[in-house]
Amino acid sequence: MIILFIFGLVIGAVAVIFALQNIDVITITFFSWHMTGSLALILILAIIVGIIITVLLLLPGSVANYFKYKSLEKENKKLEEELRKQKELTVFAKITPLDAEAVARIDHGSMAEGRDEQIS
Repeated sequence: MIILFIFGLVIGAVAVIFALQNIDVITITFFSWHMTGSLALILILAIIVGIIITVLLLLPGSVANYFKYKSLEKENKKLEEELRKQKELTVFAKITPLDAEAVARIDHGSMAEGRDEQIS
């Protein structure tokens, strides 16, 4: 965390030096719109506008990836549950003969209850 703080201080110091060295007043003309300000202010403003445009262009892809991630996460949980059931079925089949009632108990996640009944 201290490294990030030091990095922030260095970036801040560079920004201050940049602003102090570029104090020339310039005029920007865009169609009929005119803006007058220091060179440093205009450059920083241009960088900020570029960052905002980049974020807006990347946002739809990020949102799509988020929903895809959530969908894959749900599918993964479903597959993990299916794998758990198959493992239980394999273990249970090694212990007892397989019949439709035992398979139904495993599918409903009550293998332990069936094992307790057989032990009694």
